Amino acid sequence: MLQNGEAWQAMWHGLQATRPNLQLRTALLQRYAEPHRKYHSTEHLQACLEQFARLRDQAERVHEVQVALWFHDAVYEIGSPDNELRSAEWAKRAILEAGAGPDCAQRVFDLVMVTRHNVAPNSRDQQVLLDIDLSILGQSPAVFDAYERQITEEYAAVPLTQRRMRRRQILQQFLERSRIYHTDRFFTCFEAQARDNLARSIRQLTAIA
Repeated sequence: MLQNGEAWQAMWHGLQATRPNLQLRTALLQRYAEPHRKYHSTEHLQACLEQFARLRDQAERVHEVQVALWFHDAVYEIGSPDNELRSAEWAKRAILEAGAGPDCAQRVFDLVMVTRHNVAPNSRDQQVLLDIDLSILGQSPAVFDAYERQITEEYAAVPLTQRRMRRRQILQQFLERSRIYHTDRFFTCFEAQARDNLARSIRQLTAIA
């Protein structure tokens, strides 16, 4: 379940924020509930928070990872190249307005930005966040296939050939990594299944290209 108002307040107190904003939780949930979101939705946020509970003890700054999860897809416009940047800027601004320190705000900014998945993580907390965000890749074939259908629905406005080519490229990039998951716990739990899922999806996309 998504954390309630009391847990939300506790998260901000963990950041040493003196002015936590309860209405911000509502604003974020409204963003995740936008109708164009088929995968990057409230359900995705909830799944990330549930996976966070499994890796919580691996984080160095638990509450920073937690708040980064709330913001990591706060802005999500189909095809926009700056969703992560705008989400990270919102997070940084919210943290400063809540009275937390600038170092904390910058670290959370960097956490959200690493979910672009185009650079290697440079901290333990970034590793934890990325593993949570990519945990969907290592789920059962049925769950992974549902995820792929949701992504297809989100990008239905993109021309079919372009959409399939781009999707194949993205999945191939993950498959070519020496390891998809950075934490040993998620590597053990999800790595093999993720590679099977990715390879199968790439084969399907190639067959219908």
